[in-house]
Amino acid sequence: MRQQVRIHGRVLSYLDSAPSSSGTAHAAQAPRIDATQALIRQNVLAFIHAFPMNASMWEAQLAAAPAGWRLLAPDLRGLGQSEPGQMVDSHAPSLEDYAGDVLALLDHLAVERAVVAGLSMGGYTAFALLRLAPDRVGGLVLANTKAEADSAPARNARREMLDLLDRRGVAAVVEQMIPRLLGTTTRTRRPEIERRARAIAEANGPVGMREAILRLMNRSDATGLLPAIQCPTLVIASEEDAVTPAEGARAMQRAIPGAEFTMIDRAGHLSSFEQPGDFNQALHRFLATRCGG
Repeated sequence: MRQQVRIHGRVLSYLDSAPSSSGTAHAAQAPRIDATQALIRQNVLAFIHAFPMNASMWEAQLAAAPAGWRLLAPDLRGLGQSEPGQMVDSHAPSLEDYAGDVLALLDHLAVERAVVAGLSMGGYTAFALLRLAPDRVGGLVLANTKAEADSAPARNARREMLDLLDRRGVAAVVEQMIPRLLGTTTRTRRPEIERRARAIAEANGPVGMREAILRLMNRSDATGLLPAIQCPTLVIASEEDAVTPAEGARAMQRAIPGAEFTMIDRAGHLSSFEQPGDFNQALHRFLATRCGG
């Protein structure tokens, strides 16, 4: 169910698998958690979406929430139905902005610790969250992502994407990205998945898209963080991912103490969206065996 809260004067929209007795909550009506109230211990999994997607990419995961788990999926600021932040000259957009919003949502819901599952840009945001508050992360799922910062050619490609966004808008960026995001199997055999991916991505506003590209382009390298990760971790790669190939995911898994690895067949970069059944099976097994579910 989609909910809204007001965080730092901005509306943050999120999906929540927990039932609501009053229907969809509006930002002005969102319940407030007293700052002195003790944070609640519960099994919570927070999904962080990829670029240029939003929380709607996780609908198949929330619909199959395992027993005993509450699943959350925020629209990162400026994307989906979340409002963009007020950026000032002294503060360039960073992934820590996204991570701070996830922490603020957990605080609002009185969640002490959560398993964090990030795909692509969501994985980069998970690393930022680990830098900010490692004690709040009870488990980690890193899907179709990498720890390295952008290379010089990749940064140039981001600049070209910013120019394309300015000249031709969100739809042109989506048109450029979709063939790289989806695997060959999806694009040749499941056109409905491609149509849905386009619809989700094209629902994002240009301000949020621009700031997301800047955050991706300027993100910190997280390779040095990998050996220090202490929570249970699952690394997921997929067979047809041309953006973050499986060999890089394998190297990341080896660098994280005790991390597990899963390969999703017949999927490209958006593994959870293209093959939700296989993705959910791997996720649920990890939660049950490593995260107390």
